[in-house]
Amino acid sequence: MPTSAAVLGVDSSTQSTKTAIVEAHSGRILAVGRAPHAVHGEAGIRESDPESWWEALRASAGAALAESGVAPSTVVGIAVAGQQHGLVVLDAAGRPLRPAMLWNDTRSAPQAIALTEALGGPAAWLERTGSVPVASMTATKWQWLREHEPETAGRTAAVRLPHDFLTERLSGTAATDPGDASGTCWYSTRTRAYDPDLLELIGLDAALLPVVAAGGATRVGSLTVRAAEFLGLRPGIAVAAGTGDNMAAAVGLGLGAEGLLDHPVISLGTSGTVFAATRTRPATAGLAGFAGADSTYLPLGCTLNCTLAVDKVAGLFGLDREDTEPGGQTVMLPYLDGERSPDLPHASGVLTGLRHHTTPQQILGAAYEGAAFSLLRALDDLHAVAGLDPAGPAVRERPLRLIGGGTKGRAWVGTIRRLSGRPLVLPAAGELVASGAAALAAGAAWGDDPVRVATAWGAGRGEELPATERDEAAWHRIEGVLADASGTPRAPGLLRDAR
Repeated sequence: MPTSAAVLGVDSSTQSTKTAIVEAHSGRILAVGRAPHAVHGEAGIRESDPESWWEALRASAGAALAESGVAPSTVVGIAVAGQQHGLVVLDAAGRPLRPAMLWNDTRSAPQAIALTEALGGPAAWLERTGSVPVASMTATKWQWLREHEPETAGRTAAVRLPHDFLTERLSGTAATDPGDASGTCWYSTRTRAYDPDLLELIGLDAALLPVVAAGGATRVGSLTVRAAEFLGLRPGIAVAAGTGDNMAAAVGLGLGAEGLLDHPVISLGTSGTVFAATRTRPATAGLAGFAGADSTYLPLGCTLNCTLAVDKVAGLFGLDREDTEPGGQTVMLPYLDGERSPDLPHASGVLTGLRHHTTPQQILGAAYEGAAFSLLRALDDLHAVAGLDPAGPAVRERPLRLIGGGTKGRAWVGTIRRLSGRPLVLPAAGELVASGAAALAAGAAWGDDPVRVATAWGAGRGEELPATERDEAAWHRIEGVLADASGTPRAPGLLRDAR
């Protein structure tokens, strides 16, 4: 590839769009442009106008080009990584019929239960899709739309995921990839295609859906003249299929190059996720059995309440997010938006163990611990899927890769380190989702493997922190409160009054 060539990697997330201009031969990020977009709704409603994503893409790309000084003529490819699961419904002209229902919109929880039962239970869904429907999944949102807004559903000429919507605007081609498609619950990770029985179950015509490309780096088209004028780029550059944000982060880290459970990752963002690349197809309750953006699989656990929930608790007490200390006897389950892992979509926050001497800093620390606990417990499930003992030395001695905005904070890193008892790696590369999208763009431009590209760029390397002794007392306190709050069985030998 020419040393002067650049690619654009787009991270269209829940609350903003970031576009990275990346030097194609080295992976060096030359500039990142940012533009916000609004999320509306309360009491379980989370919606955004898809047109705001398109405008944010223009603003962020323009800012990045201006800051970098890169000549648009040297840009050879673009790829979009988008927030997963969002439901975008379009008219025949490609215009949104209503605001997009986002991944963290929990209104479709009843539809998730009904769909699970309609197919014969969780096992039937796991066999087909690798995942059990929860309110986050796109199929449940489409079913909600059919039941609550049948006129809109009837007028729908196209159904897209957020990254599909943007990719189509760039290339004029209706295309998606296996990674993002695997989060819909109408795509089968077993057959690597849309499942006609599931589409019939939810009353969705396959003709409304985009074509599934072979992988996220597949070139699905070229930048149209109209999109090029809109973005200030030259027409005809490669447009990759793109993928979901979690799949792009995996590419950006170079996951998939090593083995059975490649580089377990915790991502600390608005939501929290745990994932790893595997060669075997995962199918277990409690995890989303996603496909990767390449030929791997990406089992993933997701929590709704991560940095945003903890920042809310800090704000309630007028504290800086770093003004915290361990929770002590105080336990908080910060389920401010319901929760996905564990699957408690209608839950609210729980705070217990308060004493006269409890400080606001300890309550904030308890919020950190509760959020970290949910992620680490999902990580234990992920290891179990791979046939590994979560408590065994082969797991406990293996480093965790910690990514996302939360890694910039001492409190988040310290809490994960203390509750996991595992060594950590903090990758030096910034903007991993955008970097992964840039690797997909490079792959589309030159027909290269994006994981190989990202690995050559030095993906995943960074600061290493040794393990510390695991805080078993805090872990068991939180475990006990969750058992009481959700009605789940307690761990054997766990005392009700854990001290």
